[in-house]
Amino acid sequence: MNKKRGLGKGLDALIPPSAGSRPAGEEPTGGAVELPIDQISPNPHQPRQVMDPNELQELANSIAEHGLIQPLVVTKGQNGYQLIAGERRWRASQLAGLSRVPVVIKETTPQQMLELAIVENIQRADLNPLEEAQAFAQLMEEFGLTQEAVAERVGKSRTAVANTVRLLNLPDEIKNALALGKITEGHARALLSLKKNRDQLLALGTIISRGLNVRQTETLVRQMLTGDDAAKPKRPPLTPHDKAMLARFESKLGTRVELSRSEEDSGKITIHFYSQEELQAIFDAILGEDEQL
Repeated sequence: MNKKRGLGKGLDALIPPSAGSRPAGEEPTGGAVELPIDQISPNPHQPRQVMDPNELQELANSIAEHGLIQPLVVTKGQNGYQLIAGERRWRASQLAGLSRVPVVIKETTPQQMLELAIVENIQRADLNPLEEAQAFAQLMEEFGLTQEAVAERVGKSRTAVANTVRLLNLPDEIKNALALGKITEGHARALLSLKKNRDQLLALGTIISRGLNVRQTETLVRQMLTGDDAAKPKRPPLTPHDKAMLARFESKLGTRVELSRSEEDSGKITIHFYSQEELQAIFDAILGEDEQL
């Protein structure tokens, strides 16, 4: 995903190139001014939830040496000012010990605050995929925007916005793996093709244990979909005891296992594997590692 392409008006529409000069005694009208840093509070609509402490300290060291070159963007609040854009720089300025910081004061609505925070973070590639998804969903749910309207505001295609928001439908285990960088957005999107959470989680385990790339993950998902039994004749539903045994099978073997009944006391068990290594692991789990395949 190219996060550097056109993003609506972007921050250039918010921050003028320089504060410029003005006659003595004239109040600022959009240029940069200085404010006490303790009068500024964070953006309540900030979509970015994770900030790397090492990167934040590096920025603080740079600000301590060179000052804050790019002003923050704030809006007047009931008790001081609220950030619109620049929370990372604001936090780093606090770490650097600055008492005053340059700002540009803008009038804005809560919706615009969220939109502009998203734009700034996307321009800097600062949001992880889940943070983007949650921000897009908030624009749609809290402010009633359509996917097309969100796409226009953040400079992405409607399809890109839709695909990103779909990540929120994944199980928590997969979302955590994505947030921690164990898998990429490409992996997560491939897993969305699997409709059952159980299958998604089984595939996640295979991805991580085997270090699959996105293309290999897509192949794995296709193989799992080929084994779907949607087109097969309806069979008696599994009993709670059947489901408990099936869960233990899958936990023991580390792969997808299917159980189906044709009559009351007969049926079959299907064990899936996706590589020679997995077949060997299943063989060892059943017969013991001393046996040879």
